[in-house]
Amino acid sequence: MLIPIGDDNQGRLTTPVIVYTIIAINIVVFLMQIALGDAFTLAYATVPYEITTGEDLVRPFKIPGGEIPQAPGPVPIYLTIFTSMFMHGGFLHIGGNMLYLWIFGDNIEDNFGHTRFLIFYFVCGVIATFSQILIDPTSPIPTLGASGAIAGVLGAYMVMFPHNRVRNIVILIYIWTIVELPALVVLGFWIVIQFFSQVASISEHTAQSRGGGVAYMAHIGGFVAGVVLSFLFRRKRKTQHYYYDE
Repeated sequence: MLIPIGDDNQGRLTTPVIVYTIIAINIVVFLMQIALGDAFTLAYATVPYEITTGEDLVRPFKIPGGEIPQAPGPVPIYLTIFTSMFMHGGFLHIGGNMLYLWIFGDNIEDNFGHTRFLIFYFVCGVIATFSQILIDPTSPIPTLGASGAIAGVLGAYMVMFPHNRVRNIVILIYIWTIVELPALVVLGFWIVIQFFSQVASISEHTAQSRGGGVAYMAHIGGFVAGVVLSFLFRRKRKTQHYYYDE
């Protein structure tokens, strides 16, 4: 297991206020999910069936062997494409996502600028959502999380800062250590895992297996979007000043 815990911030000139704001909003929304329960989460998560049909599912959706709970959503229902980007399925889900955004998002925001980074983040998130919808457009399973948008950040980082050193915790059974690897290796390994996981999940089509899981196609779609969009959003600097974060 490879867990990034920090990166080389040489050359960062600005405070990543958008990254910090997005993290704060995600935490607040997650606390709301805990306080308001499943009805809130189900209402504002993205359901592929609702997006492709425009119909808000307000009652449990029956499937062979059971049913998938639903709840009335916002009007129009397409707003869930954005609200779901700030929701998570548990502490590990939000913890992992916010860790990746905190590590890799600051350098991208520094280069793009605050407004351009915010636009980039949402565009990657939307593309990630539709990538997941594309493979199962009539699925009644709610999807949620910032993973797709953050995958876009990872894609841009791999293109723009491939040689930046990334500190990682490497865990091998009961042995762990900290190593530094180039971002190209760390993020390249991450996206390869997503591809293999998506291929493995294609064979799982039973109703029971469709009851939940990881939206790997959203990760892939967001990452590819980040790679492509980085060439449109990036800014070249004539001078560079270096310092280390502590």
